[in-house]
Amino acid sequence: MLKSGQIFIDNMRFHAHHGVLEQERLTGGDFLVSLSASYPLGKATESDDVTDTLNYAEVYEIVKSEMDIPSKLLEHVAGRIGKRLLKTIPLISELTVRLTKVNPPMGADCDGAGVLLHFINDENC
Repeated sequence: MLKSGQIFIDNMRFHAHHGVLEQERLTGGDFLVSLSASYPLGKATESDDVTDTLNYAEVYEIVKSEMDIPSKLLEHVAGRIGKRLLKTIPLISELTVRLTKVNPPMGADCDGAGVLLHFINDENC
């Protein structure tokens, strides 16, 4: 019997006001947030009932509300997202949050730059 699995949401797009430079916080920029969460999915694989799984819409609303709060560092934003998800949805045992600034002001030709944070819910260990 399946005990756990992961749920993921890839590349949620946001226009937000994060960055070290004042201009970044004034005009904003484009960001992508992806996450994967380890969650007990065994019951949902049998029941076909949405109440037995992680609600994607609830996760999205949490991410969106944290992305709406300006910060200088992407590490800070991703940290807030992770902490809030673990606090709000305590059945998440592990969580990975990837936050990408799509067009970072660093003079490089790249698809983006960002952070990847991995959280472990000590309450579930």
